[in-house]
Amino acid sequence: MEGLFEALALTSYWELSALLLALAYLVLAAHQSQWCWLMAAVSCSIYTVLFWHSKLYMESFLQLCYILLAGYGWWQWQYQVQQAASQVSPQGARYSWRWHWPKLLVVAAIACVCALLLAHYTDAEQPWLDSFTTCYSLFATYLVAQKARETWWYWLVIDAVYVYLYAVKGFTATALLFVLYLLLVLYAMWRWRQDSALGSSVCSENG
Repeated sequence: MEGLFEALALTSYWELSALLLALAYLVLAAHQSQWCWLMAAVSCSIYTVLFWHSKLYMESFLQLCYILLAGYGWWQWQYQVQQAASQVSPQGARYSWRWHWPKLLVVAAIACVCALLLAHYTDAEQPWLDSFTTCYSLFATYLVAQKARETWWYWLVIDAVYVYLYAVKGFTATALLFVLYLLLVLYAMWRWRQDSALGSSVCSENG
């Protein structure tokens, strides 16, 4: 515990700022607030620089992609709000596991290629974990933008791996954030299920 507190004391203000913004993103996303995407964009901008200097190149690239996805997510959620105002179901996409399996294999193949390239042509550390978490995080974030409830199952696995990855790279505060993320993901799963049930009930009444 003493070593943990010492590591936290050495955490930079930039990492703490990115951490708090990332936490705000997940809380707002759990409540389906469109402002979650703004929090994500600012947090990812900070993490882009931090991860690059730590030679987590795929994680740095991931943060850049997150910024673009934050713009897409903002637009997509705004579009769904307009659908709701037009009395069109705003529940978002629902995909069966039969739809997911081919995508999982494709993402895994892309991650393997990225890991091999990083291992042979860069001085990247943890190229395999870095690549797999990056590729699957992008896929899971796309599902968030679609408001697909299955996204939270992906985040349970991804965030558990991130706890280890950030801990070994010295981002102690961020590793602890992802422990909290695991709990918030469970909350988000419950919250989205409740909101979906409520939305379905309202649509049935309007119908």
